[in-house]
Amino acid sequence: MRKQEGMVIMLSITIHGKTISVFPGKSPQAPVIYLNTVSGEGPQIFEQLHKTGIPDVSLITISDLDWNHDLVPWDTPPVFKNAAPCTGGADEYLRLLTDVIVPSAESELPGTPCWRGLAGYSLAGLFAVYALYGTDAFSRIASISGSLWLPGIKEYVVSHKPRRLPDRLYFSLGDKESKTRNPLLKNVGENTQAIYSYYRSQGVHTVFELNPGNHYNQAARRTAKGIAWLLKQ
Repeated sequence: MRKQEGMVIMLSITIHGKTISVFPGKSPQAPVIYLNTVSGEGPQIFEQLHKTGIPDVSLITISDLDWNHDLVPWDTPPVFKNAAPCTGGADEYLRLLTDVIVPSAESELPGTPCWRGLAGYSLAGLFAVYALYGTDAFSRIASISGSLWLPGIKEYVVSHKPRRLPDRLYFSLGDKESKTRNPLLKNVGENTQAIYSYYRSQGVHTVFELNPGNHYNQAARRTAKGIAWLLKQ
């Protein structure tokens, strides 16, 4: 189904219960960014990207995810009291993404992208980093306020070999995200810095940025900022 949101034209398809929104770029060879989202952020982020004057790009968003399952690599206790635990379904979802969603979505683009990137916020930012260890499909990664507090993720990153080293790797956090008494979440700053430093030591072109505010502050704007950095030559 094709529809127009303001000045943004998109195609929406459903695959295995997940909603895939395709925002085609103008050029047949425009790079493509995949973005796992909660719901409905695609048009806003696509418009923000083009307001920054970035190069031509296609954006493909995936929503209606089982957020605490599809994006988490292993079982994790609840982060908050009365919250649901996370269950490790990231490997299964990554196979669905690369084997089914990517070819289906890219068949709707005007041509073959010159490169493919993966971005995400919060747990989707965690998934974007973890995906490097399960596929070589993505050459540029953005983890925006990524949930790198996950127990064991720092150790996993430095002890396993990624399927490919990315050409560009972006990390960001809000400057208040580590200022919490929560025993899991308070590690997010230390872990993110450690993972950033590890990839930098591997020769990857990477950056770590602090944004004002907590985890929930200006998520769409932060996401667009991270994607825009991936699009730099």
